[in-house]
Amino acid sequence: MTSATTSSAAAISHEEEVRRLERREGWKRRLPILPALIFTIVVTQIPFLFTLFYSLTEWRLDKPDPRKFIGVDNYASLPGDKFFRDAAWVSVQMTVMAVLFSLIVGTLLAILLDRKFFGQGLIRTLLITPFLVMPVVAGFMWKTQMFNATFGVINWVLNLFGFDSIEFATRFPLASVVVVLVWQWSPFMMLIVLAGLQGQDQSVLEAARVDGATTWGSFRQITLPQLRPFLELGTLLGAIYLIQVYDHIEVIVGGQPGAKNLPFYIAQRSIGGGNRFGLASSYSIIVVIASIIIANIGLRVLSNLLEDDS
Repeated sequence: MTSATTSSAAAISHEEEVRRLERREGWKRRLPILPALIFTIVVTQIPFLFTLFYSLTEWRLDKPDPRKFIGVDNYASLPGDKFFRDAAWVSVQMTVMAVLFSLIVGTLLAILLDRKFFGQGLIRTLLITPFLVMPVVAGFMWKTQMFNATFGVINWVLNLFGFDSIEFATRFPLASVVVVLVWQWSPFMMLIVLAGLQGQDQSVLEAARVDGATTWGSFRQITLPQLRPFLELGTLLGAIYLIQVYDHIEVIVGGQPGAKNLPFYIAQRSIGGGNRFGLASSYSIIVVIASIIIANIGLRVLSNLLEDDS
């Protein structure tokens, strides 16, 4: 019994020593990125905690009263705020339409680029360019050079065919913003889908062609199922970013009611003149929670992609 007990104690001691060495090695590997981790925590989590605190207070800059802690009253008032509900509905419409159409356009462009032709590199670079344009610049460009009723390119084409000029940003504010978002985000979707297309097993496609499968049949039964994880990833990443759009709305339509999403409404309730920083902070927390949920789903999809590749 004594010998067995001694052996068991030695084994436990050895396991503890191994775990201790593994923890030490783990910290050694993390040490080089520790400054970046601390910096990220400081610039992201501390402001978030302040916002969370402010969301539990009644804080108005247009009144001399000090901040007053009111608990979850700001959150309780959200369902009864018609303007918040309208902004949330606009956010849903804008995000869904922009992601869906940019994914369709990006997929079509990826299919066109997934073949060898003269000038392929140049064409690919030109197609990526819209995604690299700053949102404010893109908004000004489309508002002044494309949508303008007097000298916009779109209205110039309409006039050639005998149609009257249309002030797109005024008559169709939501559609105008969605068009610009699709123009900017289609290259992003194209790159993701193109990565999926170029990772296909060409021998399977060749075997399908030998068996008499049509191009559409091969795409529908072989290519599309393989692209599904990439399409899901593009959809989720696009939704994470597009739910936070602000620049395009401010520049193109100036926050008209038909195109006022949650980020724009939050800015109006705080720095835009509403001065209700406590209430605006509660709106921000809701948007952050929704973004975190979408981000977690996106990370799961990305993790599955990496596991499949390995």
